[in-house]
Amino acid sequence: KFLAFEQIFKNSLTTLPLGAGKGGSNFNPKGKSDKEIMRFCQSFMTELHKHIGPSCDVPAGDIGVGSREISYMFGQYKRLRDEFSGVLTGKGLAYGGSLIRTEATGYGCVFFVQEMLQSKGDSIEGKNCIISGSGNVAQYTAEKINQLGGKVLTLSDSAGFIYDKNGITHEKIEWVKKLKDQRRGRISEYADKWPGSEYFAGQKPWNVPCDVAFPSATQNEILEEDAEALIKNGCIAVGEGANMPTNIDGVRVFEQAKILYGPAKAANAGGVAVSGLEMTQNSIRMSWTREETEKKLKEIMKRIHEQCVEYGKEEDGYVNYAKGANIAGFVKVADAAIAYGVV
Repeated sequence: KFLAFEQIFKNSLTTLPLGAGKGGSNFNPKGKSDKEIMRFCQSFMTELHKHIGPSCDVPAGDIGVGSREISYMFGQYKRLRDEFSGVLTGKGLAYGGSLIRTEATGYGCVFFVQEMLQSKGDSIEGKNCIISGSGNVAQYTAEKINQLGGKVLTLSDSAGFIYDKNGITHEKIEWVKKLKDQRRGRISEYADKWPGSEYFAGQKPWNVPCDVAFPSATQNEILEEDAEALIKNGCIAVGEGANMPTNIDGVRVFEQAKILYGPAKAANAGGVAVSGLEMTQNSIRMSWTREETEKKLKEIMKRIHEQCVEYGKEEDGYVNYAKGANIAGFVKVADAAIAYGVV
């Protein structure tokens, strides 16, 4: 229920006409065969299809639910309803999916941090960046940082992190994608593959000196002591790619130090933004090019940043992005509720 509540305000920030909700199951896909997962997805959709629709609730992927699972559920929905509609997002490109959807959360997070830095006359170009995680969000965060001229130093998984003083380049990111997405390997293998890199078992990357940090792994991965270590080591900006990766004490440290802190509600809204763009493409029966979709994503992240600044700027000029995101998201929802006669 809390995730659903939080998602309402994140979706509100995107400026797209989206409400929100959250759902899931207690099915554990680990150790299951592809056919077992397919049968579960089909059974799940057999019940779910009665409650969703392109103008009602439109599910998207999340933890444990990628393109494969979305495809199984979408196929079952089509069999049950005998129609094509944009009832799910994150579909394959051959049957109604959108370009940039896979990259959206990571790309959007970097676009948001770039907006924060540019508001101070700065840029990601030339910055040393550390990233936690090595899944979808971390991979595409690293990819976009490289494209904008930054240097990625770390990636991690639940067992530890790797540090590459030479930078995690495009070639290395492509290798990580195969490692994590196809072979389901551990990030420790990176240190065996690439000379000049080190693996630190059982540790988090927050003690590595950096300019910008991108927590992209999981909830509550940055605690108070981690936030203090980041500040001590020269971090000037944080962009949350994961959902609520910094606990309350850590957020307080960032705000007291007055660094640029992009909360998850704003910084990782790129994923749901491109879900909205996929719904639009389905409804008008068109597919936009990669360039068109990425441009629209960048514009959305710029508008989210502008809203955060509008509501989060304090008397001394410091922008409290967490406060700004909360107020901006709430105001739109409250205005709609009042207009509907709900309140």
